[in-house]
Amino acid sequence: MATVFQTDFAWPDVEIEHAVIQGAGHNLITGPSEPLQPERIEALVAEHEPEAIMTCWAEVSAKAIALPARLAIVQRIGVGLDNIAVEAATARGAWVANVPDYCVEEVSDHAVAMIMGWLRGIVPFDREVKTGRWNPAAAQLRRATNLTVGILGYGRIGRASARKLSGIGITVLAHDIAPSPESGAAHLADMEELMVRSDVILVHLPLTSDTKHLVGADFLSQMRVGSLLVNVSRGPIVDSEALIYALESGPLAGAALDVVEGEPDPPENLVARADVIVTPHVAFSSDASLAELRRRSAEEVVRVLAGGSPENPCNSPL
Repeated sequence: MATVFQTDFAWPDVEIEHAVIQGAGHNLITGPSEPLQPERIEALVAEHEPEAIMTCWAEVSAKAIALPARLAIVQRIGVGLDNIAVEAATARGAWVANVPDYCVEEVSDHAVAMIMGWLRGIVPFDREVKTGRWNPAAAQLRRATNLTVGILGYGRIGRASARKLSGIGITVLAHDIAPSPESGAAHLADMEELMVRSDVILVHLPLTSDTKHLVGADFLSQMRVGSLLVNVSRGPIVDSEALIYALESGPLAGAALDVVEGEPDPPENLVARADVIVTPHVAFSSDASLAELRRRSAEEVVRVLAGGSPENPCNSPL
């Protein structure tokens, strides 16, 4: 029987994880739902000596990875790996794995909803009506089929967003840092064309050292006048201070953010703006996606503890 330590969870219980882990004959120990600070995670790892660590939002540091004598896997209950010391796991011979495709439909749905909500003025009109203002003559709306959306990051989710947006009749451009082998529903474009032609820039990038603050002052200054920035990937890809300046001074007309630098305490002077739509990092979430994520994460751990390799490895352990 191995010990599996789950650092945190963003759902009401751990019944799915418990059923899979305990059903395979292992012991599941869980931290609180809210992610603890790295030093508290390290203390719990030292106390329980797990063979596997599962983490949702909590940081799994190099020190935490070095502590257990027989660590086999660090499993991200999600997609991004920016909260895991991957190099440390690789160096000590432990797998790092994720679930890269559990929320493709949900995140792309959320992105499309944000674009259409901005296009049709859903959020500001709702706010106005609730305060007693009924003024349809103030509407300055646009036709979807006249818009061009530029997708920055053209992986699984980017291609799903392109498929859905093109189905509405929107023209879709796409650019990826790594060349994409297929265009799908989008026209593949270089950065210059993407910036010049796009009424909306939709960010679908992972957070890496290369993408942190990629959307900064220079990037935002090149966007079209009256355009919208949508970020449903990772908050630090967008420089919040630069975004505020671009909203105040142009060229942006608005921003729609499911992720914000500094979350869960994002800058108040950004999220309080009337020209910004914000949701609390929930684009990945649905009843179906969360059940799939939790089950597949636990199954990946069980697979490795049984001596196998993960289905979605994110490293090559030494």
